[in-house]
Amino acid sequence: MFDSLSGFPLEDPIYVFTLALAAFLVGPLLIKRLGQPGIVGIVLLGVLIGPDGTGLVAHGDAIELLGTVGLVYLLFTVGLELNLRGFFRAPENAAVFGLTSFFLPLTVGVFVCTSVLGFDFWPALLLSAVFASHTLLAYPIVNRYDVTQNDAVTAVFGGILFTDTLALTLLAIVLGVADGGGLSPLLIGQVFSSLILLFATVWLVVPPIARWFFYNLSDESYFEFLFVLVFVFASASLAEILGIDGILGAFVAGVAFNRLIPQGSTLMNRIEFVGNAFFIPFFLLHVGMLVNVGVILDGPQTLQIATVIIATMIGTKFVAAWTVGELLDFDRTERGVMFGLSSGQAAAALAITILGVEAGLFGAAELNAVVLMLLVTALVSPWITERYSRRLAVSDDADPEREDAVDPRILLPLPPDSENRRDLLEFGFLLRDESGTNPIHLLSVVRPSWSGDTESNVEEVESQLRDLAEFAYAAEAPLEIETRVNHNVASGIARGALETRSDHVIMGWNPSKTFGEKVFGSIIDQVLDWTTLPVSVTHFGHPVNTTGHLRVIVPRSIDHHDGFYEGVYKVKRLADKLGVPITVYVFEEQTNRYQQLFDFVEIDVSAEFETVSGWDDLQSELRDVTESNDLVVTLSSRVGGVGWDDELEALPNRLVELPSRSFVVFYLREGEPDYDSQFLRID
Repeated sequence: MFDSLSGFPLEDPIYVFTLALAAFLVGPLLIKRLGQPGIVGIVLLGVLIGPDGTGLVAHGDAIELLGTVGLVYLLFTVGLELNLRGFFRAPENAAVFGLTSFFLPLTVGVFVCTSVLGFDFWPALLLSAVFASHTLLAYPIVNRYDVTQNDAVTAVFGGILFTDTLALTLLAIVLGVADGGGLSPLLIGQVFSSLILLFATVWLVVPPIARWFFYNLSDESYFEFLFVLVFVFASASLAEILGIDGILGAFVAGVAFNRLIPQGSTLMNRIEFVGNAFFIPFFLLHVGMLVNVGVILDGPQTLQIATVIIATMIGTKFVAAWTVGELLDFDRTERGVMFGLSSGQAAAALAITILGVEAGLFGAAELNAVVLMLLVTALVSPWITERYSRRLAVSDDADPEREDAVDPRILLPLPPDSENRRDLLEFGFLLRDESGTNPIHLLSVVRPSWSGDTESNVEEVESQLRDLAEFAYAAEAPLEIETRVNHNVASGIARGALETRSDHVIMGWNPSKTFGEKVFGSIIDQVLDWTTLPVSVTHFGHPVNTTGHLRVIVPRSIDHHDGFYEGVYKVKRLADKLGVPITVYVFEEQTNRYQQLFDFVEIDVSAEFETVSGWDDLQSELRDVTESNDLVVTLSSRVGGVGWDDELEALPNRLVELPSRSFVVFYLREGEPDYDSQFLRID
C-alpha cells in the first residue's frame, strides 16, 4: 500500500517482538471503544504494519512459526470450551440444529459460489465450509442475561460440536484433493480412517494419562500447563502424521481435555491467559499481515465476494434457525437468539481460510473477503443476540441483575499442617460463580504457644497462606487471607464465619487424626454445633478436577429439611462445572418423588436415580460400582436434625474405604426456611 520506509521492514527479533506486543496491547483497547471484539483490532494492526500496509514489519519465518502455533492453540481452546454438558443433556436438539445450520449454508454456499462467483467446486466447497461453522462471539451476552440454560441456547452450544467437526473434516478432504490431484474412494477412505484413528487414539489415551498425572502431581502447578501443551501438540503432530491438518488434532485434544479442566479452575485460567495474551494474538497478527488492502482498493472482486458470502451466510443461518425452531417448537424469541448466536464467525473461519490460502485454493481476494465477513458478523451477531436475549430473559421471568446465593461467600479454614489445601481451594472454585466478586476467605486459627513461639507460628502460617493465595490468584479468583490466635480453633472458625458474613464453610477431614469423637473429631463437630451455615466436610483421594462421576446419597426424609434445595443446587453446580453425570441413591422406592424434587431446582442437569433397601445395601452397591475417580456426596442434617440417621455417624469411615476415597458430606443450612426458595425454578 505504501513504499517501505527507510530502514524497514524490521527484521531484528527484538524490534519485531516489541512491535508485536504493542499491537496486542493497543489493538484490542482501541477497537473495543468502537464496540468490536478485540481480535478485530489485532488483525487490523497486522494489516497496517504488514508488508502490504506500511511495510514496518517483514512477514518472516518467526511470524509464520508463532502464527502457526497460535492457530493450533486456538483450535485447542475451541474444543476445550465446548459445552459438552449442554450437548449431552439434549443431544437430539444439538444434532438437529448443528447439522441443519451446517449443511444448509454449505449446500447453498457451494451453489452460489460456483454459479455467481465462478469458483471451481473445491474452493467453493471450502469457502462454504468457512461460513457454515460458527463461533460463539455473543456468548457473554446470553450469559449476562442468565438464559444459558434455555433449550434453544443449549442447542446452539451443542450444535457447534457438529459444525466445527464437519468443517474441519471437509478441510481435511479438500486439502487431500489439493495435494493428490482429485477425489477418489481411496482418499475418502484414508481421510475417514485417519479421523477414526485420531479420535480413538486421543480420546482413549489422553484422559487416563491426564488423570494419572493430575493425581500424582505435587510439584509446581505450571507443570500441569506444560503437560497439557505437550499433549495438544502431540495430538496435532499425530494428525499431521495421519495426513490431516494438525489443527484437527488440536481440536480433538481440546474435546478430550474438556471434562478434565473445569471452567474457573487455575489451570483453565492459565490456558486462557497464555492463549489470549500471546499465542492467539500472534495468529491474528499473522492473518492481518496476509491481508492486502490494495486488492480491495484496486477492484470490486473482494467486495463482490464479501457481499455474496455475507448475504449467503446470514440468509441461510436465519433460515436454519427458524426451521429448526419450528421443528423443535421454539418461539420467535428463542429462534432469534439461535440466529444471533450462530451467525458469529471467528476462530474456525479464520483457521480454515488461512489453510486454504496456504494450499493455493484461495487468493488475496478471498482472504480479504473473509476478514470483511468477520467484521460484519462481529456487529450483527452481538446486536441480534442482545435484542432477543433481553426478550427471552423477560419472558422467562429471569432477572439479569438478580443477586442470590449462586456466588456464595466461602470460608475455607485451613489447619497449619493441612496436606490437601490445594484440593480444598479447587473445590471452593467449583462452588463459586466464576464471574462473581465474592472472595474466598482463607482462615487459619493458631493456638497460642506456652513456650512463647506464638508470633513465629503465626508468621509461618501466614507465609503458607500467601503461597496458597498465589495459586488462587492464577485462577483470577478474589481471595482474602486471615490468621487468628485462639485457644479454641472451632470458636475461631465460627467467629470468622460470622465476621466475614460467609454463606458456606468448607473443611477438610483427615481420618487418621480423629480420636473417638462423634463423627469427624472435635473441631469439625464443634463448628457444626456452633454455626447454622451449610458446611462441606471433604476428603479427597484424587484431585477434584479429575472427577468422572458424582454419586449422591440422599438419606430418608432429608427432603423435609429447610436446606434441601440448596444442597441439591450445590450438587448440580458441581456436576455442571465438572461436566460429569450424577447418580442419586434413595431409600424405600422413592425415586420418582426425588426425581421431581431434583427437577424443581435450578440448573438443568439430569441425574439417574437408584433405589437401595438400606445402608448395608448402599455400601455394597457403592463398593461394586464406585471407580477410582468418583466423588461421593452425601446430603446430611446435623445430629438429631430433620433427616438425621444414626448410620450417618459411621458413614465417613465407610466412604473412605471405597476405591476413590473421595467424598463430601454436605451439612445443610439450619434455621432459614425461606432461604431455599431462590434455588427453585420460576415458571
